[in-house]
Amino acid sequence: MLIHSLSITWNPSEGFNIGPITLRIYSLMFVVAFGLGWYVTKKIFDREGESVEKLDKLFIYTIIGTLLGARLGHVFFYDWAYFKDHPAEILLPFKFGPNGAEFTGFAGLASHGAALAVILAVIWYSKKVIFRPVLWVLDRVALPVTSGGIFVRIGNFFNSEIIGKPVANPNMATAVRFVRGEDSVLVNGQSVGLKPYEVVGLTNTTSADQAYKAIEHNPKFAEVLNAIPYRYPAQLYEAFLYIFVFAIVFYMYWKTPARKYHGLIFGVFLVLLWAVRFVVEYVKESQGGFEKLSAFNALSTGQWLSIPFILVGIYLIFTAKNRTETL
Repeated sequence: MLIHSLSITWNPSEGFNIGPITLRIYSLMFVVAFGLGWYVTKKIFDREGESVEKLDKLFIYTIIGTLLGARLGHVFFYDWAYFKDHPAEILLPFKFGPNGAEFTGFAGLASHGAALAVILAVIWYSKKVIFRPVLWVLDRVALPVTSGGIFVRIGNFFNSEIIGKPVANPNMATAVRFVRGEDSVLVNGQSVGLKPYEVVGLTNTTSADQAYKAIEHNPKFAEVLNAIPYRYPAQLYEAFLYIFVFAIVFYMYWKTPARKYHGLIFGVFLVLLWAVRFVVEYVKESQGGFEKLSAFNALSTGQWLSIPFILVGIYLIFTAKNRTETL
């Protein structure tokens, strides 16, 4: 009975309504991630004798790098086949169709693209602002990036995106039925669309929120609800494992001499974080990308993109003794 109780139907509202504005939980998790990141980095900069002014510049660069890199990473790594024909949608939160523009937000963000962009931003920052070695900065950026990753994945869970593969046993502990995470389901051999505008028409309600609640609670739509599969909550698995990654790099910086070996903390961060991503990909639903090509279908796109980061991390770990800080 306890195990069965851990299988849940997940159907939260998008956020909190404050007058005409909806504060999305997903967006709130990004705010928490960046806010906590600033706080962690402030403590590090205080220890290192660096100014808040320099911290604020790093904060701005990493925000821009994270959001821009994550967006471009999704475009080029996962969905170039679509965006090459819709270039205006790359940096605009709209989908343009025959009926005009539809506000969609940025539905695709890729962590591998964010990682590359943040590294480029740090290279610029180290040479133009703080005048410290690039690896010195990356060792310290590893802590806030890892803590931020925890909350971003929790945000993905609230957003019912980056969902896991269907589980073999719906009574499995932690199995989750994402009411808002499916594009469509089969009911009596017929495909039923579950995108927001489709469920509004299906349930004859006035909003997507009401429509999804009707699917969950109205017996009239029980067949639709039962057709939604239980899945692995891949986002929560990833967030949970990132807690351990953060604890390790946090301990290395604050409790050991690791910070004096440039690249050691960052190397451990790369190996652990992207190893977590590599492993979780096995239970994560495909997000597309070049894994569809026969030469790359042995692994998912996310796994292929994680391997270079892991290899660089291993190199940094084994060569860190050659970059000892002498100050």
